[in-house]
Amino acid sequence: MPKIRPAHADDLPAISALCLAAFDEAVAPTLGAAGIATFGSVAAADAFGVRLQGDNHILVAEQDARVVGVVELKEGRHLAMLFVDPACQGQGIGHALFEAVLPQVREPVLTVRASLNAVPTYLRYGFVLDGEVGEFNGLVYQQMVRAVPPSARAPPGLH
Repeated sequence: MPKIRPAHADDLPAISALCLAAFDEAVAPTLGAAGIATFGSVAAADAFGVRLQGDNHILVAEQDARVVGVVELKEGRHLAMLFVDPACQGQGIGHALFEAVLPQVREPVLTVRASLNAVPTYLRYGFVLDGEVGEFNGLVYQQMVRAVPPSARAPPGLH
């Protein structure tokens, strides 16, 4: 199993490339140009860099000195990104990243706007559907929620 650690600024190009590769393979074929462009701007290395300096918690999975997965928790309450290198999928890396970020959740409920192809994965992670399929700037998603018990959450004031 890869090593999971906090992301560093020098990881940003690899994080961006990984997210774009996984997105291009699994999600982009189901979207139009606007959704693809929106994701490209959100997954750009400089955009990750801005969020890394803010209140987002970004972890990477590293194997053989290479980033093979990433998870991003926004504001301690929203799973913003969870991607695994397409060549490494099916090995439990995504689940390990998800479990590793859970202790950083600061709210009783964790949310995610799941790409439609990822809904079955999030259901396995304990999420439930929360409303109808939505669309934002061309990205099609299913809002989902998961309760996070107090014992699994970050203590108040810990960021």
